[in-house]
Amino acid sequence: MVKAKNIFLKKKILIYGLGKSGISTFKFLKDKAKVYLFDDNSKINLKLINIQKIEKKEFDFIIISPGIDISNCKLSKFLKKNFLKIYTDLDVFYSFYKKNMCITITGTNGKSTTAKILHDVLFDQKKDVRLVGNIGNPILSEKNIKKKTIFVIEASSYQLDYSRLFTSKYAAILNISADHIERHKTLKNYINAKFKLLDFQIKGCFSFVKKGNEYIEKKIKSKKFKCKIIKVNTKKIDKFIKNIDNEYFSSEANQENLSFVVEISKKLNLKKDVLIDTIRNFKGLKYRQQIIFKNEYLTIINDSKSTSFSSSISLLKVNPNIFWLLGGVHKKGDKFDLSKRYFKNIKAFIFGKDKKFFNKKLHKKIEYRNFNNLKDALKKILIIVKNKKFKHQTILFSPCAASFDSFKNFEDRGYYFNNLIKKHLNEIQNTNL
Repeated sequence: MVKAKNIFLKKKILIYGLGKSGISTFKFLKDKAKVYLFDDNSKINLKLINIQKIEKKEFDFIIISPGIDISNCKLSKFLKKNFLKIYTDLDVFYSFYKKNMCITITGTNGKSTTAKILHDVLFDQKKDVRLVGNIGNPILSEKNIKKKTIFVIEASSYQLDYSRLFTSKYAAILNISADHIERHKTLKNYINAKFKLLDFQIKGCFSFVKKGNEYIEKKIKSKKFKCKIIKVNTKKIDKFIKNIDNEYFSSEANQENLSFVVEISKKLNLKKDVLIDTIRNFKGLKYRQQIIFKNEYLTIINDSKSTSFSSSISLLKVNPNIFWLLGGVHKKGDKFDLSKRYFKNIKAFIFGKDKKFFNKKLHKKIEYRNFNNLKDALKKILIIVKNKKFKHQTILFSPCAASFDSFKNFEDRGYYFNNLIKKHLNEIQNTNL
């Protein structure tokens, strides 16, 4: 239900970037405002306003999609000149649905998984809950929204960076490590984008942040926030996990995600028995620490979502006799800091564009080999696995890098890996060590 008065109603609005987010914003606003469309891809199948007209026209608002980097796009000069007019789909949503409860999840790693667990928990508690944002459905694509509708939002730094209005009653910053520096230019800018969530919160709002994360702790000490900040001790989840027979939560990363879900659930006064049942049955998301094969001798994990060392490390710590598939386009600022006691447990098989970078990082630490592509690397691993006599072995596909040298995105990469495994499935199933 849309309220009558709104700052975006009957205004001249330019929507820049026509991916999922931009299209949903257009559909939402087209009958409420005078909307103009632009995308760097001129071949897109929509009526676009040309650059010359954009520069002459006076817009009230500019709604940019998360994928738009104002320092590197066709309208860069125009956007910098009109910076104060830039808003996001989060702002549009908030302006129409201020009274709806929002629980917004951000952080460097674990956003999607945490948001999905929380959504499932609320759904099983018989709540009208929608899972939106960076995880899939754009926030403005939702229909039949009621007063009691709850939104679980996965918010990226790109979305938060240009937001000006969006306020979430409940927010979580799971963790922060160096990421997306190529876009944000500095780690400080990246951290500031994440903390936009807290900046706009008011008295009566709650923020959950990871206790002990150096960047989070430093930021909290440097500034006063109006919200109540709850520090989540992710190392205190052990007792809770004892009640849950779910292998998915054996890794440090997923225990961290679960810690936030439990703390948020407490604040929402959710039923503990239903909560436990939900978590016990949680299967995880595709290509995120996904166990795609397991028998007595071998475990195969598809963690294609891993684009940095900080997202790979938890699996490297907990699995035995690891054959680690990694490679692609390394992320600027990414740090490799794996304790020496784990080195003997890991053999690395490197593919993709930035092999030299990974060679340098792993030199004299982890035994590694280079391959032309993922297919060849996996073939070699399967030969070794058949001939080794370990009690149990792990093939870990956790690329620790972006996928754009060979794949459209991490989903495309994850799908490709799963298909490779399927082709070798008979060979794998017959492996008897």
